[in-house]
Amino acid sequence: MITIFPEAVRPFLDAALLGKAQEKGIVQTHVHDLRDHTLDPHRKVDDEPYGGGPGMVMSPEPFFRAVEAIDPNRESHIILTSLHGRRLDKTVARELSEREWVVLLCGRYEGVDERVAQHLADEEISIGDYVLAGGEAAALVVVDAVVRLVPGVVGTPESLTQASFPQYTRPADFRGHKVPDVLLSGNHDAIKRWRDGLLR
Repeated sequence: MITIFPEAVRPFLDAALLGKAQEKGIVQTHVHDLRDHTLDPHRKVDDEPYGGGPGMVMSPEPFFRAVEAIDPNRESHIILTSLHGRRLDKTVARELSEREWVVLLCGRYEGVDERVAQHLADEEISIGDYVLAGGEAAALVVVDAVVRLVPGVVGTPESLTQASFPQYTRPADFRGHKVPDVLLSGNHDAIKRWRDGLLR
């Protein structure tokens, strides 16, 4: 991940399932500070947009220099998180989980110079039809969705293929709100039909 806020994303990557997967050596994550790859003495990574307009636009040079430094042979699949990109879904996550290396470029401000999308990134990916303050949150969503699909990361592989359905646990009666009787019945066929939405 290439970002101007490495300190913001590192704790998430090192926690819970992602952290355990790294400790086991199943996956690796690396966070690179975009500011380390600018030639500006003040570590500036943005500038005013051509044609005018509000805010600042992230410059192309630091992104190109960062990718060239960490992946000089261009062996990675490079993704720019973007509102205009391909929508992240199970198919996209599965596809990315099968790649050896993925580089996520995180934008900020009013956006990233279009030449990054056109001439550096292999593709743009969106996590939804809304705007975030920066690409870090979107990149973390991509990482979370992708890493759990890497073999060995999730302890119970069956949980990766099960459809989403309502879940309950103890107590069976919480403040008058009861667990559906079918889940307490011990009838596995009926429970499966309930979870498949065939029995309510």
